[in-house]
Amino acid sequence: MPYDFTLSSSVLANGRTAYYAKLNNSKESRFIVGYQTLYKENIGIYNTIIPAGQAYEPSPYVKEFGFWAYFIHPTAKAESQGSFQCLNTYDRAKFTFSFMQYAAHVPNGDFVRFFKKLLALPNGATYFPKLVLKNDRIYYRNSNGTLKQLENDDSTQALMDYLNPSLNEVENQELICSARLVHWAANDPAHRRLQVETAIDHFRDNLVEYDTRFDLDKAPASVCQLICDIRHQGRGTNDRIANALNTNGNWDKAFANLCTIGAVNYQTRINTVKTAITGYLKDGVFNKKYSRAKKSFV
Repeated sequence: MPYDFTLSSSVLANGRTAYYAKLNNSKESRFIVGYQTLYKENIGIYNTIIPAGQAYEPSPYVKEFGFWAYFIHPTAKAESQGSFQCLNTYDRAKFTFSFMQYAAHVPNGDFVRFFKKLLALPNGATYFPKLVLKNDRIYYRNSNGTLKQLENDDSTQALMDYLNPSLNEVENQELICSARLVHWAANDPAHRRLQVETAIDHFRDNLVEYDTRFDLDKAPASVCQLICDIRHQGRGTNDRIANALNTNGNWDKAFANLCTIGAVNYQTRINTVKTAITGYLKDGVFNKKYSRAKKSFV
């Protein structure tokens, strides 16, 4: 039976509108979906709340994913403090979700790959009954049974519009899709695991590419993580990274150089990532180097 939610809202003391949802035909309490916000000329919602047990921590995932569970953690902290329910619908991506903030506007990107994995779960149709997977593409099933493709190699515009029809106001469809994903993340360990798996696959695949560009064989995990974070956020170009790495093999200097990229605008984020990496270095967790042959850390 597909889940259905009742939406509600209230204006808080600070004047901001909060949106809530409650699962129908259940004894569950209502939950926060997000708060309305204005970004440039766009109107949408955001959710940065971290309920108990809803922040990513590596330890539950180390048995399955090994060191990679730690490797993604500094970026997870910088993106959302690890919130499995992190959400925003106000920028050009129109819909962004997960502790790594997967954005819906990139064809074949991390959000699309993540969302396909979600829809393939046994309860995928429970949360999104009108969406189906066919030939590894996402389709919308109309009331007459016909299918409309929502994404392809060139565009995700139709998927973006399904999740969030416009940036002019907060709409019912936008809230329902948000409520479904927030509730799913809160109540299903399989959902949260897919957030982790997608992040690890993304960084692991990216490092193969970065190794080709920057010659990272035997590079320390600390340097590799910082490169991944820079490119994930987009605060530095490949040329800028290459210049930072040009230290004749002095990896400590390379790490320090990388920490300066984007510092004018993103010092707080850099501090978060650097602190997490430094902590793992002190604990011996990051005492690893990248292996080109293994495409992993040893």
